[in-house]
Amino acid sequence: MAVEDKHISYRIYLVAVFIFVMAIAIVVKLTNIQWVEGDYYRKLAKQRTVRNFVIPANKGNIYSADGSLLATSIPNYEIRFDAKAPKTETFEKYVKALSDSLATVLDRPGGYYEQELRKARANKNRYYLIARNLSYTEYVKIKGFPLFSLGAFKGGIIVEQETVRKHPIGKIAERTIGYDRIDPATGIEVGKGIEWAFKSYLNGKDGKILKQKIAKGQWKPIRDLNEVDPIDGYDVISTIDVFIQDIAHHALLKQLEDYEADHGCVVVMETETGHVKAISNLGRSEDGSYYETTNYAIAESHEPGSTFKLVDLMAILEDKVADTSTVYDSKGGEIRYYGRAVRDSHRGGYGKISLARGFELSSNTVMVQAVYESYKSNPSKFVDHIKSFGLHRTLGLHFKGEGRAIIPRPGDKNWSGVSLPWMAFGYGVSVTPMQTLALYNAVANNGVMVKPQFVSEIKEWNKTIKKFDVEVINPKVCSQETIDKVRAVLLNVVKKGTGSKLYSKDFSMAGKTGTAQVNYGGKEGKSGLYYASSFVGYFPADHPKYSCIVVVHKPNTSRNNYYGADVAGPVFKRIAQKIFTDAPSTNRIKRLDSRIPKQENSFNKYTAEANKKLNQIPDLKGMPGMDAVALLENLDLKVKVIGVGKVKKQSIQAGQNIIKKSTIVLELS
Repeated sequence: MAVEDKHISYRIYLVAVFIFVMAIAIVVKLTNIQWVEGDYYRKLAKQRTVRNFVIPANKGNIYSADGSLLATSIPNYEIRFDAKAPKTETFEKYVKALSDSLATVLDRPGGYYEQELRKARANKNRYYLIARNLSYTEYVKIKGFPLFSLGAFKGGIIVEQETVRKHPIGKIAERTIGYDRIDPATGIEVGKGIEWAFKSYLNGKDGKILKQKIAKGQWKPIRDLNEVDPIDGYDVISTIDVFIQDIAHHALLKQLEDYEADHGCVVVMETETGHVKAISNLGRSEDGSYYETTNYAIAESHEPGSTFKLVDLMAILEDKVADTSTVYDSKGGEIRYYGRAVRDSHRGGYGKISLARGFELSSNTVMVQAVYESYKSNPSKFVDHIKSFGLHRTLGLHFKGEGRAIIPRPGDKNWSGVSLPWMAFGYGVSVTPMQTLALYNAVANNGVMVKPQFVSEIKEWNKTIKKFDVEVINPKVCSQETIDKVRAVLLNVVKKGTGSKLYSKDFSMAGKTGTAQVNYGGKEGKSGLYYASSFVGYFPADHPKYSCIVVVHKPNTSRNNYYGADVAGPVFKRIAQKIFTDAPSTNRIKRLDSRIPKQENSFNKYTAEANKKLNQIPDLKGMPGMDAVALLENLDLKVKVIGVGKVKKQSIQAGQNIIKKSTIVLELS
């Protein structure tokens, strides 16, 4: 018995010692938490109950010159379902009604949604995807559906919102409008176009607010002195005109498709200001469709071919080493320099013709002879002219990735005996389409070279924050005498030269055709020799308002039409024609001496007529697309839009009675 008591006492002592040690350990730990690690745990607790949240700034919009919205931020919603949240009786009561309601907004039948919701419930899925990329209107509808209307805790609805950037006019000018976003693969901010170049104005500045956690997923704002309100971004007003942009885009697209070309670009610029009214850059994808992926007009520096002959003519006239009437022998269409042949596209040449006529017919032999004979003893002088015309430097555009010109000069390692004659017809030099356009625009602008501009001002509501004035690069690229002679010759290119197919009696155009061989060291084929067809000029020829360049790379040569006049010229003409024939008149008024119709005195009759008009489809032709959509939606009609620009056709004719909720199709152009 004594032995047994002894064992019991031993166990009691052992337990007591264990309890004592544990108590000591707890005291030590509590002391450590309180005094040694106290700050850390207090900070951790505060982080989990009180946290700073970012208040995102609203990003500014991008508008066109005519007030159309080019880029804006809209909320995008994703709805998910916590299948464990609703009670069983609640779920069973509403699941059928919820499924049928979802079918009215989404693209599957009600039976499908009921099956999926029950499956999510059985699998205890707490994050089942219902729909993503929802508009605000769709989100509000779904949030009010049976079960979901009970909220997150009773109905299981989970709503996630993000702000996305949208282009209301679609893919048109997409590359120029650009983007500014975080690359998910690298976490680095990347961007292009106006969005990237003017992000410091558009993005604004985020704010911050302190919030306290009051329940799972719920935080209550704590108003304190550290709260920082967000500063919204400014709006950017671009120089793009949606009407002209739409014309240029579709004119280029049609020609690229017809010739199965690899890529091309078109730029329309206002002569006096340098405001770019339209720019389209389209590249062919593997499926044969065309997309805006690269800003060819700004980034692609290449040998221009015959459009460079303007430099020849201007330099020769400035130095007075020859005149437009000076006669040259085209040598049967072929002339050789250091064993290499310069040929005219016209077999047999043109006989003996003047310098002006040689330019109009784009005779390589005539233009090369004129340059070589004038500058062979001092080729640096010719190169100096190229630089004085501003072709050797970038234009300093806001966009990154501007292509650099390549202008060789004597003493360079690549300079040889054929460098000067080859430069005379646009080879051995490289410039971007935008640089070429800037020079032709200077000729149209009486010698004043202006910097191309894509943005006219920065605004906050109706207040102008910054205005981008016309920036003169060179106040006079050459003498007025040279300008006058050059403009006369450029006009004749269209009247009776290589651009004669473009001639129209309705309006005047002036410009120069260009056809350049690219990769001319190789054979024709996928990666060898191909052609770049171009046309650059301005219109109207007598009082230029717009300058324009069109470049088409790698047209299908099986059609035997790869010349600038055939491939690029029609795009130029289409743009000029549409601008002057389709542009709405803003300066016509009715005769002031016309008889005023007798006014109706009966108020009741007037009211009846007004109500009758209110219940009829309005005449929308000529109205901007966005305005037409707003008007029709206010009349409780559904609208389907095809194209961009102003209303050309409407599926329901004006004057017909309005049927609420019916759909009307608008065709824009």
